[in-house]
Amino acid sequence: MTIATRTSTSASSGFMRRAFDRMIEARTVQARRYVNGYLLSLDDATLAAHGYDRAQIEREGAATSAF
Repeated sequence: MTIATRTSTSASSGFMRRAFDRMIEARTVQARRYVNGYLLSLDDATLAAHGYDRAQIEREGAATSAF
């Protein structure tokens, strides 16, 4: 009986961990798109001075709003 309880608890915590990891991943992508939107508003000289490439930022995508 104890083994079944441990298995279901471990499966449950595995599910929660995967769900949490997916949520973090989605939020990271959302934040990157928001930052890219701001970076694209800068001129090419400023981007180059800080080590960014406009073409790469455009390939990664951008969002113009926070939500």
